[in-house]
Amino acid sequence: MRGAGTSPPPDLASAFLAHLRAELHAPDLTFADTPTAISGGFDTGIFAFRLTGAPSPWVGPLILRLMNPTHDPLRALRERAIQNTLAAQGYPVPRVLTACADRAPLGAGFLVMERAAGRPLLDDRVLGVSATLADAQARLHALDAEPVRRALDDEGRAANRAFDRRAIDYESHLAALDRRVGQAGLGGLAAGVRWLHERRPAAGPLVICHGDFHPQNLLAQGGRVTAVLDWPNALVAEAECDVAATLVILRLTPVEVWPVPAALRPLVAALRPLMVARYLARYRRARALERARLAYYEAAACMRGLLRAAEARVAGATNPLDTSSFGARLAARFAQVSGVPVALPPARG
Repeated sequence: MRGAGTSPPPDLASAFLAHLRAELHAPDLTFADTPTAISGGFDTGIFAFRLTGAPSPWVGPLILRLMNPTHDPLRALRERAIQNTLAAQGYPVPRVLTACADRAPLGAGFLVMERAAGRPLLDDRVLGVSATLADAQARLHALDAEPVRRALDDEGRAANRAFDRRAIDYESHLAALDRRVGQAGLGGLAAGVRWLHERRPAAGPLVICHGDFHPQNLLAQGGRVTAVLDWPNALVAEAECDVAATLVILRLTPVEVWPVPAALRPLVAALRPLMVARYLARYRRARALERARLAYYEAAACMRGLLRAAEARVAGATNPLDTSSFGARLAARFAQVSGVPVALPPARG
């Protein structure tokens, strides 16, 4: 996780300013606050900044979300379509002001969005986290998914890019798993991906799934959710898909990579089963969950995490999450749910 309070390389800041001046047709545009890195995702650069001489709505605190150079820059356009459509439906999501799927300006795709007030949920409060998490997720699942699909169609046509509503279907997600296993030569995971294809349950009602819904992706102020962040894993699938992903994160993520003081980690570990149980019970008050489908999607969430861990090992990554015991926990849980053993490649070094 990126630490707070550091500045990006000067050449990145100057290239970003030049891009904004051209896009906004504002040659005198300057930074009131130079982009400064804040805590964010494991593989995404998050920078806070302000502008001087900017037109509305560019006045006020803003965020630059700079993607990993190895990721498809089209993700920036997809995230813009999703976030702005959800914001239009009244869901607490930062509105995206611009998105760039061209690697040339900054070396990777990026988007600029309004900076939401609040702190990560675990920083804002300790009591009531489970209920807040479940309520915000159930509210998301109550929204109409069709406007998001239409927005993806429109975004693809406007940019003359080869993506549309199918980009966030679960079928596309499964196809991507196949490609990634083949491209990286991850034979130890191939049988697990086949199981996901063969054992997929009958379709149920489709909802908007965030895919990475956990306390650190929710900002809150006084217990009220002000923003839900980080949408690259969004899918349109059954609600069980999203709930299962949250369960995997809450149950299996090693406590040592949680953003809590080391002295509190034993307490967090002891309370985690209660937190998970309360989250699941609270969600079920709002929406029924089909048990077999939930188990299937838990295996699917484990496989997504396994692929990430495997790719990181192949690349020799040193990310704290990818070098933790998370991968081994995911493999054990996948085998427990599916009955199919899977194996990660050996870690380098």
